[in-house]
Amino acid sequence: MPDTRTTLSNHILRIQLTRPQKKNALTPAMYNSLRQAIERADADPRIHVITLTGSGDSFCAGNDLNSFLDDPGSEAAARFIKAIATAKTPIVAAVNGVAVGVGVTMLLHCDLVYAAESATFNFAFIDLGLLPEAASSYLLPRMLGYSRAAELLLLGEPFSAEKARACGIVTQVVAGGELEALAQSRAAQLAAKPPEALRQTKMLLRRGTAKAVAETMDIELGMIGERLVSDEVREIMQAFFARRGKAGG
Repeated sequence: MPDTRTTLSNHILRIQLTRPQKKNALTPAMYNSLRQAIERADADPRIHVITLTGSGDSFCAGNDLNSFLDDPGSEAAARFIKAIATAKTPIVAAVNGVAVGVGVTMLLHCDLVYAAESATFNFAFIDLGLLPEAASSYLLPRMLGYSRAAELLLLGEPFSAEKARACGIVTQVVAGGELEALAQSRAAQLAAKPPEALRQTKMLLRRGTAKAVAETMDIELGMIGERLVSDEVREIMQAFFARRGKAGG
């Protein structure tokens, strides 16, 4: 799997993003790998739980911006987002470092989210001329109220793991050295439970929002598709790469 690693042990499918040199920024191939892993888990009765984490100093720095310019019409991201939002298998995330954009919004569809105390979060859509996705424009106001959701999405400022916990995005914050052990321990607890009861309980928990989440994702994706080919986004992206080129030189 391109820039991802999956291992299955004791009914737990562990998924790790393995592109640390790019802060685990997602390419279409990585999106496809993640989606396939989730679909595999939902179809395989041996898999009771999924864990998801990053590598290096990052969980996921969002989309690979080169992919945005090279293939703005890619459906890989949309298919992954729909897969994680409708996953039957419980998902435990271990946020080991930087989480940006989709690196944060995917967490809204995980069931338990643990973060290292040094992890940072940033929605960072508007500064790129883009829009929230993964139904975050629906889920965040529902979780936080309009004003606090607007602060996170409109200002797009980085925030701490502790603030993410206070917002309900993160379940618990721990020292970095304890993160993997805690996530695996919680996953093992879930994996030991009756698997069908576990899946059906997850379905019941999400049943009340499932229709609105699906509708919101469709609206967001349609609007994002228009944004990706807009002059505004092109200019922002080109300026970003020009600055990065000068810094690299």
